[in-house]
Amino acid sequence: MAESPSSPATPLGAHMSIAGGYYRAVDAAADLAMDCVQVFTKQNARWAAKAITSEQADKFRQSLAEHQIRHSLSHASYLINLGSPDEELRIKSRDALVVELQRASQLGIPYVVFHPGSYTTASEAEGVAHIIQALDEIEAQTGELDSQLLLENTAGQGSNLGWSFEQLADILQGVRSRERLGVCIDTCHLFAAGHALETAQEYADTMERLDQAIGLATVKAFHLNDSKTDFGSRKDRHEHIGQGKMGLEPFRHLLNDPRFVSLPKYLETEKGTNDEGEDFDAMNLRTLRSLIR
Repeated sequence: MAESPSSPATPLGAHMSIAGGYYRAVDAAADLAMDCVQVFTKQNARWAAKAITSEQADKFRQSLAEHQIRHSLSHASYLINLGSPDEELRIKSRDALVVELQRASQLGIPYVVFHPGSYTTASEAEGVAHIIQALDEIEAQTGELDSQLLLENTAGQGSNLGWSFEQLADILQGVRSRERLGVCIDTCHLFAAGHALETAQEYADTMERLDQAIGLATVKAFHLNDSKTDFGSRKDRHEHIGQGKMGLEPFRHLLNDPRFVSLPKYLETEKGTNDEGEDFDAMNLRTLRSLIR
């Protein structure tokens, strides 16, 4: 494995494929000198999931230890919608998130990040109430597990909940076991939802509002993505770091913020290679590392 040029206190990584085995995601991350790795533990566009064998779980854990990758994160299925007014879909989503937590626990992954949900034909308040109820029911079934849930802030597309800090706060304050629920902050989603990050003052003001709403200690991880769409567009379109509408300054502020320096930060950008043949993940990591003072 190549030696990581990033500080041990600045964990950088990306979402990686589990094709061919869970451990392959870790091996691929190590090949690119990553410090952390995010995975789907199942096909993200399907409800059904094959059981994880003990051998698969052991190989994943061993690969993490072998490559000294200290942080791992699971991303839940995009099908899950705890905020839906459709009770059948809500129950299906709740049960699927229970399974996501069980699978993460089996693999030794401490957190499962998920999108809060959409209220569709209901009201925002009803959507938030549905999410809180479902999370309480999930906690009742999974409280003994080591793995915990992380709410992800959203871009606010359509009726998606979680784009405002107040919505995140309402959910966190509404659940019975707040200590078992954290937050993952996506930079593209922040920008698209209208949270300014470009200047040092704008970044400081946004983080102050986040702190007042949910407490910065609630933040356990970051998704580092630039945005293809304009500030406040309410559209979720990821772009390579520094090649979108955000520019580099928001990432410079975040990477050098001592309050977050030890938290894992994951790319969720397009896979492939650039015109020079460099892997996109390697390119984005190189850009991010160049911003660290």
